[in-house]
Amino acid sequence: MFDTKTVSMEWGGKTLTLETGRIARQADGAVLATYGETVVLCAVTAAKSVKEGQDFFPLTVHYQEKFFAAGRIPGGFFKRERGATEKETLTSRLIDRPVRPLFPEGFYNEINVIAQVLSFDGETEPDMVAMIAASAALTISGVPFMGPIGACRVGFVDGEYTLNPKQEDAVTNGRLDLVVAATGDAVMMVESEAKELSEDEMLGAVLFAHDECKKVVDLIIKLAEKAAKEPWEIDMSDDSSDMKKKLKDLVGADVAAAYKLTDKQQRANALNAARDKAKAAFAEESAQTQMVAIKTMKKVEAEVVRGAILKDGARIDGRKVNEVRPIEAMVGFLPRTHGSALFTRGETQSICTTTLGTKDSEQMIDGLEGLSYSRFMLHYNFPPYSVGEVGRFGAPSRRDTGHGKLAWRALQAVLPTHEEFPYTIRVVSDITESNGSSSMATVCGGALSMMDAGVPITRPVSGIAMGLILEGDEFAVLSDILGDEDHLGDMDFKVAGTSEGITTMQMDIKIAGITREIFAAALNQAKEGRAHILGEMTKALGAARTELSAHAPRIETMQIDKSKIRDVIGTGGKVIREIVAETGAKVDIDDEGIIKISSSDLGQIEAARKWIEGIVEEAEVGKIYTGKVVNIVDFGAFVNFMGGKDGLVHVSEMKNERVEKPTDVVSEGQEVKVKVLEIDNRGKVRLSMRVVDQETGEELEDTRPPREPRERGDRGDRRPRGDRGGRGRDRGPRRDREDRGGDKSGDPDHMPAFLKDD
Repeated sequence: MFDTKTVSMEWGGKTLTLETGRIARQADGAVLATYGETVVLCAVTAAKSVKEGQDFFPLTVHYQEKFFAAGRIPGGFFKRERGATEKETLTSRLIDRPVRPLFPEGFYNEINVIAQVLSFDGETEPDMVAMIAASAALTISGVPFMGPIGACRVGFVDGEYTLNPKQEDAVTNGRLDLVVAATGDAVMMVESEAKELSEDEMLGAVLFAHDECKKVVDLIIKLAEKAAKEPWEIDMSDDSSDMKKKLKDLVGADVAAAYKLTDKQQRANALNAARDKAKAAFAEESAQTQMVAIKTMKKVEAEVVRGAILKDGARIDGRKVNEVRPIEAMVGFLPRTHGSALFTRGETQSICTTTLGTKDSEQMIDGLEGLSYSRFMLHYNFPPYSVGEVGRFGAPSRRDTGHGKLAWRALQAVLPTHEEFPYTIRVVSDITESNGSSSMATVCGGALSMMDAGVPITRPVSGIAMGLILEGDEFAVLSDILGDEDHLGDMDFKVAGTSEGITTMQMDIKIAGITREIFAAALNQAKEGRAHILGEMTKALGAARTELSAHAPRIETMQIDKSKIRDVIGTGGKVIREIVAETGAKVDIDDEGIIKISSSDLGQIEAARKWIEGIVEEAEVGKIYTGKVVNIVDFGAFVNFMGGKDGLVHVSEMKNERVEKPTDVVSEGQEVKVKVLEIDNRGKVRLSMRVVDQETGEELEDTRPPREPRERGDRGDRRPRGDRGGRGRDRGPRRDREDRGGDKSGDPDHMPAFLKDD
């Protein structure tokens, strides 16, 4: 029934298997990729026709993690997979970026690539497996895809590169988490998070990954030889050479003049005028011809810009190829935020703010690995006004999510440990102007805003975006690219790091790939640019402030014995809730006995700290404490002191004179000062008020005369106790208390059983 085709290979200590022909047979291409016990199904479907007038390539990639893959039920109210999570969005982009440039120019059929994680073994990261499955499904589908690509993850531990480590292990135990996608000939995409690696170490990691990707490419080709469908017959002939010559003669000079204008808006207006002039020349032609003319006009613009750079080294805004735009940075920009910075580089600008919070503010992440918590968040926003346009404003786009994660990776490496700085940190970047590399402006502004907030980061981080113009054997690497240089160039290469090394690197290639020579040149030129930007940032703020903002919460950490945790929490959380309610401070305690007390009011923190110290501290005999009357009984009053301890003040210890009723002296809720007289072997505490000045808390001299022992005399012969009989009538009348030697209310031999214990 099934015509199943399968190929396998041993790779990185596990078996990688690609299978087709059994599942999703109605899709144009479907591959089940298995690596270890992680299984991903990717199905590709393509529209057989193009919508009239369409002049773009509608490729859509969806990556979804099924919770059943890890034996879990989703959290939340609906208990099912719903909108894409941040990880799913980022992985969708990870698949899209290397495959999109491998479709031929002029192919506008809509394509859906849907990758679903069906099994997750907790070790093999499914994002990398999904990239391989997508590449294989596209390769066998018959659509004009100039792949395949391979993909892998690389770690760096003890100076050695490791293949396909678990993402968490790569970051926790190593210094690198790198994902690379590549064809057999060249690298197409790089995404990484690093701990200050050198340029040579990063280059070595990419080359190591490329060698491993080639093995995957060969495996996909073997599958295609068995199962590939007939390639589509598509008329891609678009000989527009005559049209290009006509357009160059018509508007070539106008385009060249426009790209000599350094102001973005002036340049955009001049280019729009040239485009309108070109449209007018083909106004009488068919809709198809007009669409071809628009695409050809873009080629004319690209030739003008690229030719000027390669021939004369003349960039759009007049800079040299390795020159960075003017930078202006300032901190403390906003008065009520915990930290803020305004970072401007040329016509790109970001307002970055840092907000500090307590553990309650950590982000809870519900994924295949289970619940996890993140104490560092970075959110990037790109409103349409930043590019002078009218557009959608609201929820973050995929691009916003991707740019924010890139900046997050750049700054993550320099954060202090939780023990050093027990705060939740949220950085927000609002792009207010954009003309190239707003994500790198977010890195620079984010680092400055955290330092302004007093976050003790290891070192400042700067970032730069590099571009590439490649024609044959000639190439030029551009530092700090403009938006137009990004659109018309061949590479978008972003590098961020400290003075000691790289913390993140991202590369997207729009052509078949770049060589090792170009890659090395781009890394070294980026290093120079990062150093220059760091110098400009230092002029605003060179190191983290030593004091937090007056508006930021303070967190004080204290360690208690594990055996005292239950005392601080109380039955059903009663004690800790009372501490929070009474002091106003937030109190968090973990299983190791580490307590974090937080509040923007230092007085509240101090009150909570003293309360907790009172609970865990052992009472000392002879020491005076302040307490509160919590219960009054016939024979005295119970007083709560040290936060979590109760002791009894017997009625005889309330005053030096006789007290008829405890309520004559104290009332419930009254604050009193007491001295510890005795702690018995069961921990019960006997207190005294009469020897303490209730106003000053000073100890008073005990003026009560010591009780003299009673003379018992010779009592003569006594009959055996067993012969005393019961308490019947024949025993005679009982003597009054006065007849037995005076008031014995304070005598332990005459106290109730409860008091004897105390």
